[in-house]
Amino acid sequence: MTSARAAGAFRPTAGALRLVEAAAVRPRSVDIGGYVKRMTAHCPYLAPSAERGLTRWTVYRADGDAEAVEAELFHAGVGAAERLRSLIRQPQGFLRCENVVLLGEAPGVGHRELLVWPHWALKNLYGPVGIMVGKFHGGEEETSRAGDRLPIAPVSFLPVRAAVRRRDPRLLRSTPELAASLALADDGRDVFEGIPYDWQEIRTWTKRFLPRAKPSTGSGTGSVGP
Repeated sequence: MTSARAAGAFRPTAGALRLVEAAAVRPRSVDIGGYVKRMTAHCPYLAPSAERGLTRWTVYRADGDAEAVEAELFHAGVGAAERLRSLIRQPQGFLRCENVVLLGEAPGVGHRELLVWPHWALKNLYGPVGIMVGKFHGGEEETSRAGDRLPIAPVSFLPVRAAVRRRDPRLLRSTPELAASLALADDGRDVFEGIPYDWQEIRTWTKRFLPRAKPSTGSGTGSVGP
């Protein structure tokens, strides 16, 4: 697991995201309840997850330049993924979902651009160990992989959830190697083994997994929860 390594890593960008609210089932800092209810029509595991208090929201506010906010979004996503890994084998662990919410702005860069590279890196790091990472952009219309129009998210966020092996590989058609590794994922290894922890080096490393086109700035998993 990477939690100790993450906690001890030197991060010159620390502080570019300010914690507003941590691990809230019903967050007070953002109005998310109505959106979650509407999304249950598109995510079969979301309703039981929310009803059991297993979908949680950690809210941050941008407080830095774009590069620093991007780096801290990545680190926040790592924290969410590692928390999930520690809980996923517990009863109903497959229903757990940790959501990283972004409020505020970075000068000159919108949320769509801020989320794309942290999402891509997290998706490729954690897919092979059975964790799905998606992205949603506040106020924007988005569609599912099946072409269904999704409810408009009131905030931008990265959902981090347990993979559903019989379904999720179909969401990764543009990255067949990742889809194959997700279908077989079942290990507790350190995802950073042999990989530098510095964000810029991670971003360079993750470019090797790009399909022919740039990673999509649309919805990553088409799901807010499990």
